Amino acid sequence: MRKVKVDAAIGLAIAHDMTEVNVEKNIKQVAFRKRHVISESDVAKLKSLGRENIFVFDENEDEVHEDEAALIMSPLLAGANIDYDLEPKEGKISFYAAIDGLFKLEAAPIIAINRLGIPSLPTIHNNFVVQKGKQVAAFRIIPLTCKAELIQQCRGLLSRGPVLTVKPFIKRKAALVVTGNEVYSGRIEDKFTAVVEKKLAAFGVDLVAKTILPDERELIRDKILEFHEDADMVLLTGGTSVDPDDATKAAMRQAGVKLLQAGNPLQPGNNFTIGYLNGKPVGAIPAAALFFKITAFDIFLPRFLAADPVTADELAEFSIGGLCHFCEVCRYPICPFGR
Repeated sequence: MRKVKVDAAIGLAIAHDMTEVNVEKNIKQVAFRKRHVISESDVAKLKSLGRENIFVFDENEDEVHEDEAALIMSPLLAGANIDYDLEPKEGKISFYAAIDGLFKLEAAPIIAINRLGIPSLPTIHNNFVVQKGKQVAAFRIIPLTCKAELIQQCRGLLSRGPVLTVKPFIKRKAALVVTGNEVYSGRIEDKFTAVVEKKLAAFGVDLVAKTILPDERELIRDKILEFHEDADMVLLTGGTSVDPDDATKAAMRQAGVKLLQAGNPLQPGNNFTIGYLNGKPVGAIPAAALFFKITAFDIFLPRFLAADPVTADELAEFSIGGLCHFCEVCRYPICPFGR
C-alpha cells in the first residue's frame, strides 16, 4: 500500500474497508469496500469521515494485505466441523460451529500466534457446548498489512494441523443407579432421578435403565456391571460422601472402574467422581446436584457425550475457575465456572 492525498486518489483503488461511525445515529457500517475505485464524488464523503490521506493498493511482494492474510489463515485454523466466512469483512474472518457439539481448541499454537503481536485470534472457551452456527473464533491481523514472513511463522505454528474443531455429541444411552438405605426403604423420596433425567434429556440422552439400591457394595457393584453391558454410561447417585464407608465409590472400584481420583476440585460438586470401565464413563453424582443448578456434573457431562475422555492430569487444572460465583441469577454457561 501507499498513502496519497484524498484529492489525488481519484481513479485509485482503496486498500481496505473503511468504516463510518456515527454515535448519534447509532451507525457503524462500511462506507467504502476494499478495492473500491475512488471517484470525484467520493472525495467529499471521505473528507467527512476525517480522511485527508488514504491508503491505496501498491503491489509489494513482501507485504500481505489484511484480507489476504485472513484468507490464507482460515483454512489452516479450521478443523473438523468448523465453518468460516468465505470473504473477509474489514479484514476479519469469523469461525462457526458447523454442528451441535463440544468446541475444542489447541491452546499452545493459538497463544503462540497471538504472541506474535500482529495477528488477533480470539476464541470462546475450550470445552464449550455449542449449537450449529455459534461463532467460536475470529482471525485478523491488527494493522492493514503484515510481512509475508509473519504468515510463514503462523504456518509453522500450525504444522501439526488445525486448532479449532467441534466434536459431535453421540446419541448415547445412560443407566442410573440411585443408592441409599433411606431411599430404598421409602423413608425419603427419590429426588435424584428427576434431576438427572432432566439434565440428560437436554442433550437427547435416553435413560434406558434405572434402579434404587441400598448401600450395599456387592449389590451396587453387580448393578454397575449389569447396566454397563447395554448403556454407554452409568451414573450413580445418593451414596457419595467423604465417609470411609462410602459404598458407592467402593462398589465402583470392585466393579473394575478406574477412578481418576475420589472427587474433583470444582465446587459445588467436589464429590462428583469420574471413572471409566472398558472405556465407558461411570460417574457418581453427589447431593450437591439436588441443591445447586450447576455443579461439577454439568461441567463433565458434555465430555462424556462427545466421547472426549477426561484425564487425571487435567482434573487439577479445573481448580482455576472451578469455584462457582453463586450468582443470584445463574447465567451458566456464559460464566467462568469450570472454564
